[in-house]
Amino acid sequence: MTVDDPIELLARALAQTAGLIDGTGVELAGHPTPCRSWDVGDLVSHLLFDLRQFTLRAEGGQPDWSQSFERVEEDWLHAFEAGAERLVDAWRAAGDLTGTVKTPGGTVPARFPVDQQTAEFAVHAWDLAHATGQSTEGLDHQVAFAALDWARGALRPEYRGDEADQHAFGPEVPAPADAPAYDRLAAFFGRDPWAGSGS
Repeated sequence: MTVDDPIELLARALAQTAGLIDGTGVELAGHPTPCRSWDVGDLVSHLLFDLRQFTLRAEGGQPDWSQSFERVEEDWLHAFEAGAERLVDAWRAAGDLTGTVKTPGGTVPARFPVDQQTAEFAVHAWDLAHATGQSTEGLDHQVAFAALDWARGALRPEYRGDEADQHAFGPEVPAPADAPAYDRLAAFFGRDPWAGSGS
């Protein structure tokens, strides 16, 4: 497989997120994260919820994003690894991801939801690393570049704003051209790697 395979990129994003969860002790559950309304326990619980919702999408269902996630207090790594395996298997079984598909918002590449999920886990990998003092230097740069490329085409200005107004993404933070890949990705999604706070 090559990195042109969107499911392989997703699998790599999931693997590195699992590694960061493995490096996160439950004693850090109450630590703040760059997502101001979530602590580390909330962030990991959100990632586990994402896995279930994304798997439903891969299987042809329509996830209900209006429901809130339940906080998970223990066994994070096992739960994440099991959910990640199910998600990758579901996409492998989904069939051809080449070409385009029609959606209510227009025509998009068939691989669009897989790329979206890769971006979600790539950004939250930065969030988790930042919140728990883990380095991002060893993270997969090709995953970051793929996530940033997807986001530049998909993250419209109307999706950005204050968290208090129910916006998931803050305004883009200017990033130096030579900034590390994951810092650039985080900045594009509204985090501020240089101020130690985000959206």
